[in-house]
Amino acid sequence: MSDPIIAVEHVTRSVTDSTGTLTILHDIDFRLLARQSTAIVGASGSGKSTLLALIAGLDKPSSGTVRIGGVDIFALDEDQRAGLRARQLGFVFQSFQLLGHLSALENVMLPLELLGRRDARERATAMLLRVGLGERLHRYPRTLSGGEQQRVALARAFVVEPAVLLADEPTGSLDHATGETVMALMFEMNRESGTTLVLVTHDRGIAARCDRQLHIEAGRLTERVA
Repeated sequence: MSDPIIAVEHVTRSVTDSTGTLTILHDIDFRLLARQSTAIVGASGSGKSTLLALIAGLDKPSSGTVRIGGVDIFALDEDQRAGLRARQLGFVFQSFQLLGHLSALENVMLPLELLGRRDARERATAMLLRVGLGERLHRYPRTLSGGEQQRVALARAFVVEPAVLLADEPTGSLDHATGETVMALMFEMNRESGTTLVLVTHDRGIAARCDRQLHIEAGRLTERVA
């Protein structure tokens, strides 16, 4: 069996304040293979977005660890984790997270420029053409529809050819028809690029399109469907 590209190893996440300790995730343990698409499914407040943040190294577990490509990301310092994210991870968020003072083209060029790619403009232009925004290259986010903004976000995520794409409720800010279009594009691009997709959603219809589903209930992994 192939080595996992993502290994979540007995991860627990707790927070403590004046009222006591709240455990958000309880001993979460699973492995994901390269090129596999996985949906993390659960109700609001179940801990699925916290789990995604831990996989990305944007939050730290109280116990346990996460390995990306065999690397224990919490054995790295923050700068090293940021470097790993830049090289290996792509992100798509519910709220798009585009920089308002940059055009669509500039938003997609940015991660390439941070990696020192000299062909940033050419690659970003080609990716925006791929998502159907060839006539929107120089438009700013405020002048784009929600669906167009999410397509810019997809282009930005895929342009660095990440090993792993993390998507947190990517259709949450879109109407149903637009969301369907964006998800079809995401799955198509994911197949083309051979990326490992980890998708947080409460939509079981979207989850059913993935190779595998992980269900979280009150911070516990309750079901695995391969």
